[in-house]
Amino acid sequence: MLSSFTPVAVMAWLAAVTGSAADQAGVPGAEYHIYAGNTHSHTQYTWSHGAQFAKAAPEPGSGNRKKSGLRVSPDGTQSPPDDVTPRADWQKLQGPPAAHYAKAKTHGYDFYVTSDHSQEAAFQPVSATNPAWVASKREAAEATDDQFVAIAGFENSENNGPGATGHLNVINSSEYLNALAPGIDLPYLYKWLKTAKPNGDGPVVASFNHPGANQYDNWAGRDPEVTDIITMLEVINSNTKIHYEGFLSALAKGWKVSPVCGNDNHGLGGITQHTSRTFVLAASGTKASILDAMKNRRTYASLDGNIQCRYTVNGAIMGSTRNRPDVFEFNILIQDPDTTKPGDMITRIDIVKDDGAVVREYNPTPAHSVTWTPTIHDAANRFFFVRVWNAGGGDAAGGDPKKPVAWLAPVWTGR
Repeated sequence: MLSSFTPVAVMAWLAAVTGSAADQAGVPGAEYHIYAGNTHSHTQYTWSHGAQFAKAAPEPGSGNRKKSGLRVSPDGTQSPPDDVTPRADWQKLQGPPAAHYAKAKTHGYDFYVTSDHSQEAAFQPVSATNPAWVASKREAAEATDDQFVAIAGFENSENNGPGATGHLNVINSSEYLNALAPGIDLPYLYKWLKTAKPNGDGPVVASFNHPGANQYDNWAGRDPEVTDIITMLEVINSNTKIHYEGFLSALAKGWKVSPVCGNDNHGLGGITQHTSRTFVLAASGTKASILDAMKNRRTYASLDGNIQCRYTVNGAIMGSTRNRPDVFEFNILIQDPDTTKPGDMITRIDIVKDDGAVVREYNPTPAHSVTWTPTIHDAANRFFFVRVWNAGGGDAAGGDPKKPVAWLAPVWTGR
């Protein structure tokens, strides 16, 4: 919980910055703990590309350059380009799901999702009994304990249209699709998700991955049922890439998505090198509870690896939907346990409404713990969400303190 902090140490720190344990009844969403992890990663089953490959040397005397670009067969199976070759030490750079889970566990992750491309050769033919798929789920179950949750999923990478293209993670399903197989498109996926069965504890959830502003056929195909399955969107991808415009576009089109960070690592190195995280507010650190947090949009994405963010509106936790009130009473608490690091001081918080308009901004005296309780009167907008800045701009190299470091789940007004 809380990345590298033990629960006892965390409670002691919380008491220090918020008052005694008895005072924590005033902490917004105090019934939830905060857990940090990664919602998008690729193991050796994503064999078409990744850290395991190097550029192949030209064939001696041929004078011919090998073709670049992934190869896709008529049945939708994806293979590596001609111009790459496996590195001699590729297993040190990339490994099976079990290797990813083991490394994530020893480097402070509370949860870790594997999401290999389902069009990869290892997953063909598509079947619930496909050996790679079965191994992915088994290794996740074996890696899960009372301190760490491993979850198997797949990335539905629709690259060939005709119109609705884009990548999504499907998390905790018992079966999977090949997005590049004939007849499988995003409308097919949306319909399939409504009947997808979970893999053991917890619901099936999904996220839009690294979206552009007009992705997924300009966000078409939404209905209430699939809206409650695709509940997340990657605002942060690959540690530093920000997809804020995609987030605003999805919200404008009626998708009810909360921000996550998909590190999208195609190798073991990203587990330690990437400092950004997905955070969830969950009742406990179990698989079912973490997935419930994702399902109910209690998430945020941050470039800082352990910033603690939570807020309520009219007493309802972030991610909630209200019943068309005209007055919105916010209780926002932002904290960072790295109290010896000036760069982790909170410098700004704002509240954003429909169309990305900033409705209120707060510039506190920089501190590692900031509380803000504004009241907003509004009878028109459909959602609000919170952004956070700190003095260092996050933990990744080149962080910019002039840009947000964290994006928190919206609260929807019910309009």
